[in-house]
Amino acid sequence: MTIREDARVGRETDLFRCCADNEKIAISSLMQGVADGTIVIPKNIHHDFAKIMAIGKGTSTKVNANIGSSKDIARLGSELEKLAVSIKAGTDTVMDLSMGGDLDAVRRGILENCPVPLGTVPIYQAVAETVEQQQRDIVEVTEDHIFKTIEKQAMDGVDFMTIHCGITRSLQDRLNKQKRIMGVVSRGGSFLLEWMSYHRKENPLFEHFDDLLAILKEHEVTLSLGDGLRPGCLADATDCNQIQELILLGELTQRAWDAGVQVIIEGPGHMAMDQIAGNVMLQKRLCKGAPFYVLGPLVTDIAPGYDHITGAIGGAMAAAAGADYLCYVTPAEHLKLPAVEDVHAGVIAARIAAHAADLVKGVAGAQERDDEMARRRNRLDWKGQIEMSLDPDKAARFRKEGLSDKGPACSMCGSYCAIQVFNRSEHNLEKERNNGGCGSNCD
Repeated sequence: MTIREDARVGRETDLFRCCADNEKIAISSLMQGVADGTIVIPKNIHHDFAKIMAIGKGTSTKVNANIGSSKDIARLGSELEKLAVSIKAGTDTVMDLSMGGDLDAVRRGILENCPVPLGTVPIYQAVAETVEQQQRDIVEVTEDHIFKTIEKQAMDGVDFMTIHCGITRSLQDRLNKQKRIMGVVSRGGSFLLEWMSYHRKENPLFEHFDDLLAILKEHEVTLSLGDGLRPGCLADATDCNQIQELILLGELTQRAWDAGVQVIIEGPGHMAMDQIAGNVMLQKRLCKGAPFYVLGPLVTDIAPGYDHITGAIGGAMAAAAGADYLCYVTPAEHLKLPAVEDVHAGVIAARIAAHAADLVKGVAGAQERDDEMARRRNRLDWKGQIEMSLDPDKAARFRKEGLSDKGPACSMCGSYCAIQVFNRSEHNLEKERNNGGCGSNCD
């Protein structure tokens, strides 16, 4: 039986108990959510890791970090360093988006060292191997190669896969009539659209959806339905192309559930702030409450170099409105392959967004953490503040750089620290009360 089928018949397992403990929620609530499809537990039967976690309704907002080699920069060591940095920074999951070098070796190396769920986009490998190894064109990737790649990655232990099943010939025709500024910015989506145009055939991932589900079910891989027509700029957001694909993803979600496969829905993309809550509501309605995984959304197009900030703004708004899972955006977005420091900045920014949303959602423990930080700040407990922070190393470094790491205040305020001044006034008032109303030492 699969995780979803176990939940539907009420069979309590060690996996559910471990996950409930890690999530700090009741096991009954967890199992009901998995049974309903509103919660997923990404866990391939071939991948052993400690952090069994859930994504979806009633759980904390989760964060994903993308790593992976490119054609120009393909070093496993660099990706393992990014993996370690992202884990230390607190990411909940990692995706290997490699398209350069020995892709099997890179993925297996990452899997071997990954203590959290790992995701992939299998069509990346099928295309890269066709182009780089076989010296053929993108459109010459075969259906058999695509499905064998999915099966190989599932057997290796990949926990969840982004698969673009919602792009069809019908949607391709619609896209040609409804022009966009940016067209299609999803790599997987663009590969499939070019393949369909060349072969004049249906998307094989849609046409053979049942075969795909059989592979995923056998290895307990969570299906992350990719949004191949996500908007790549604000002007293209919430257009009929994006929404038509979302409608189809909702239909595919039910088919996957009926087959015993867990489902995540991927979402935009670039989007103005006033559209974010409406998009989350629409996804939840059309996809029957399936967990929503958003890239950002980026709330402006004009901040290259700072898109970890634009993404965190949109991510906080989306998660507060009900999105369950944030894909980080790094400062390198739109510019280059992220370096180690970009990965770190991206994870921290996304975690800030996720926690800000959890405060709104009322997630257990979220407000308590902020309250404890406030108490430590009021005591000028610098060691305690640093321990409570999302990025302790940076907080400690800034404190030391201020040349006040051993003093009671910070170098911003020094002896004029508002907390010190207020606490002195409180002390004097208390002293006055204890002396019968007089603050002096007179008889």
